[in-house]
Amino acid sequence: MPLAAVTLCSVAAAGAALALPAVLGAALDTLLATRRVPWAGLLLATALTAAEILLDSAVAVIGGTTTARHTAFLRRGVLDRVLHAAPHHADRFRPGDLTTRLTANAGEAGAVPVTIATAAGTVLLPLGGALCLFLIDPWTGLALLAGLPLFALLLRALVRDTATAAADYQREQSTIATRLSEALDGIATVRAAATADRERARALEPLDRLATHGRRTWQVQGRAVGGAAALLPLLTLLVLAVGGLRLSQGALTTGDLLAVARYAVLAVGLGALTGALGAISRGRAADRRLDELRGLPPLAHHGRVLPGNGPGELRLRDVGVVRDGRPLLTGVDLTVPGGATVAVVGPSGSGKSLLAAVAGRLLDPDTGTVTLDGVPLDGVDPLLLRTEVTFAFARPALLGATVGDTIAFGAVTPDGPAVRAAARAAAADEFIALLPDGYRTPLDRAPLSGGERQRLGLARAFAHPGRLLVLDDATSSLDTVTERLVQRALIHGTGHRTRIVVAHRVSTAADADSVIWLDGGRVRAHAPHTELWADPGYRAVFRTGTGDDTR
Repeated sequence: MPLAAVTLCSVAAAGAALALPAVLGAALDTLLATRRVPWAGLLLATALTAAEILLDSAVAVIGGTTTARHTAFLRRGVLDRVLHAAPHHADRFRPGDLTTRLTANAGEAGAVPVTIATAAGTVLLPLGGALCLFLIDPWTGLALLAGLPLFALLLRALVRDTATAAADYQREQSTIATRLSEALDGIATVRAAATADRERARALEPLDRLATHGRRTWQVQGRAVGGAAALLPLLTLLVLAVGGLRLSQGALTTGDLLAVARYAVLAVGLGALTGALGAISRGRAADRRLDELRGLPPLAHHGRVLPGNGPGELRLRDVGVVRDGRPLLTGVDLTVPGGATVAVVGPSGSGKSLLAAVAGRLLDPDTGTVTLDGVPLDGVDPLLLRTEVTFAFARPALLGATVGDTIAFGAVTPDGPAVRAAARAAAADEFIALLPDGYRTPLDRAPLSGGERQRLGLARAFAHPGRLLVLDDATSSLDTVTERLVQRALIHGTGHRTRIVVAHRVSTAADADSVIWLDGGRVRAHAPHTELWADPGYRAVFRTGTGDDTR
């Protein structure tokens, strides 16, 4: 409806503009013939002028509002697709690139529908002006047609070259945004290494190419506008010359010549199309960048529910994950009894974090099945799944306005006592009490160390009890004493939950009911820590240490 209103107002404004020259010409002829002021004609001309102004204002207001709403719709839709996609699909787009696509590119794409809607009036003015020239005198219309083929070639070159230049410009924008976000994310490392100048140069290196593409865009626009500026006045002069000749021959009246002069200006207004066509070309190039995000395949589900009060038994059958033709997990067969705590250990790159993601359905395996209490995870309703499966990560994202909000953040919002109890279990309550406003402290006013951030992430997981808890290296930044407190709370203070813990420390593996030992994407053994400790290869996993895992 808003687009229809924009189109109708734009067309109506064009209609008023087209009627005005005829009314003025008729009024002039009446004045010259009767020597009396043509009040009726002047009043009608005033009404048409006022109508054109009001309608153009309506186009600006409705069009601006509609563009804002359509842009917001695009951003919500694309962001929703990114959030519902499997992480390994969404991870193809770096944060800076995503930011550019969701801000600048979505804004350009969001303006296209209104630009097209207003183009109806933009096209109607020159076409209507040309038609009126033919109706007043065919010779004036033919004079106009003489230069239109050149103008059509001008518009065609504009559309083609603008689309190419805009796509190149948008790509370099994303490169700069990506490099800046990388530098900001690793600012501590940059400062420690004293490489600020090098990082600044790396982030800004694409500026020369960006400037080149920007200049190319404006050069294309400038050539089109310059060509139109040279061609259209010549067409206007030609039409007026023919009109003057026809006036001298008695074929036109003075009022007709006035109308011809006005319609000639409207007819050569095709030049206004250059700006609209440029905006549409840039918007479509931006929309193609959004299409890459809209094409991300979502994690499917079938609306199944988990059995009530299930024990949380987790089963993986012949699970395999392949990335770029390389197997990262192969033939994983596991059964984790309900309520058990299982540690996942292995050297770097063995697939620990990948197994954790598959176990909680952050992504689907390429082969095999994962079930929780007998129900395949790929069939469980997402909202239900996120109330029953919770995660804590090595580098948790803290979301929410305050410290308390970030602990409560999730599919279900716990109350204040539950938030504080979770913070105590995660050994976070003590440092939160030292913050200026405790749990109500805004996150941007809470200077947090890596270990404190991890404890808030753990508290968030503890505050959302379900039947499966997955800790992906979520205690790696904690000191030994704090880790022991968290492990004790994990085993004894989180209720009857099944726990999958990606572990790098011997103490974590020793506290678990059993250990899954991964090596090269395969399960090398699944047994209690005490049994595995006799194997030198198992002991070597903890002697050499591990780093970030392959996902």
